[in-house]
Amino acid sequence: MSIDRTDVDHTFSRGTNVHSHPPNNGSMPGSSDDSFKTSPNVTRSRAAKRRKKRRRTRLLAFAIVLVSAAAAGWWFWGRGPGSEAGPETSTVAVERRDFASSVLATGAVQAQVGAEVRVGSRISGKVERLRANIGDAVTEKQVVAELEKADLEALALQRQAELDLARAKLAAVETLLPKEIEKTKFDLEERKATFTLAEKALGRARHLHQRKVTTDDGLDEAEERYSVSKARVASARKALELAKTRYVEDLRQAQAEVARDRSALENAKVQLSYATITAPIDGVIASVSTEEGETVAAGMQAPTFVTIIDLERLQVDAYVDEVDIGKVKVGQRAVFTVDAFPATEFEGKVSAIYPKAVIQDNVVNYDVVVDIETPYRGMLRPEMTASVTILLEKREGVLAVPAKAIQRDRGRTVVYVLTDGRAKPREIKAGWRDGEWIEVASGLHEGENVLLETPGRKQEKNREFP
Repeated sequence: MSIDRTDVDHTFSRGTNVHSHPPNNGSMPGSSDDSFKTSPNVTRSRAAKRRKKRRRTRLLAFAIVLVSAAAAGWWFWGRGPGSEAGPETSTVAVERRDFASSVLATGAVQAQVGAEVRVGSRISGKVERLRANIGDAVTEKQVVAELEKADLEALALQRQAELDLARAKLAAVETLLPKEIEKTKFDLEERKATFTLAEKALGRARHLHQRKVTTDDGLDEAEERYSVSKARVASARKALELAKTRYVEDLRQAQAEVARDRSALENAKVQLSYATITAPIDGVIASVSTEEGETVAAGMQAPTFVTIIDLERLQVDAYVDEVDIGKVKVGQRAVFTVDAFPATEFEGKVSAIYPKAVIQDNVVNYDVVVDIETPYRGMLRPEMTASVTILLEKREGVLAVPAKAIQRDRGRTVVYVLTDGRAKPREIKAGWRDGEWIEVASGLHEGENVLLETPGRKQEKNREFP
């Protein structure tokens, strides 16, 4: 019986350990023909074992990767608050220090309130003469410009004439009406005398009539003269009252006209004075806004002729950040320098803090006014840039830690305190800052150790402390 070489070669190609047999051209009784018939089952069994082995290898590799990832996660994320600090962790002890803090600000030299005046005209007109030039020194009430004023002078003369006429009327009233009153009084006295005579004549006529000496016509005539005299006395009395009333009213009217014309004259003189522009303060001409021959029109706003600045009254406006404004108080000392004289340090004192903020590019600053105490005549000028240092009061023996040991965590100010080899976060209240050190107002005790860097944290630190 011949052997199938195809199966044998396939078995050897898979690495199967099969015993070889000598070739036999004939049939061999008792040959191992049955073993060759079962070789496919052996092949499948061994292939299944190899697949199981490969599966175990893959599971082992996956387990190694998983353990490595867990170890890395523990290393980066598991060492949070309360974790052990490694030997390479840097710490510093909370200690007491003396703080001599200051606030730095940038400002500018400015004229004090009232030391810079824009001089203009309250009336319209042509500039007849300009007596000022940029840089000229002027004194108070010195003439700097004049407008044409011929029309204003003519108006003032007209008002003067009207006032003179009103005064003449007043004088006439004061002179003539009292005389009329006197004449009326004399008329009244005359009428009273006539009335008295008529009254006596009537009495005699009645007596004679009773004795039948006179007739009825004589009595009637006496009674008529009495009645007429009585009426004339009443008329004279009324005339006297009317003369007195007229005198009072005419006198009041004349006086009112005099007051009106006097006011008109004063107004004309004031308008005339507006044509002469004078300096309201001592100072230097900083700018000139018009020229001779120009016509200016005064409307809702007076046209500016010149600007005068008193260089003897200057101050520094320092713009302090909102973070530091709570430390600045009126009366604190300050020093500043300007770029024109970098080697000269000027001293001053905080005199005011403006309540309204100055916001520029979303940055909030507050204007702090510094009065200059160092003599500066001929050195400082308005708009010079000033580097200002406001000196705060000295604080001695306060607890302090380095600024890099403090961080912001969920709106809190915290440090990590090293206790029994473990770093634990603790909320503190920060105070002043002096260079790289920050005052600890509360939350820590002297001698405690804090970490300079947060352990195992990958979060951004906010190091902006007061």
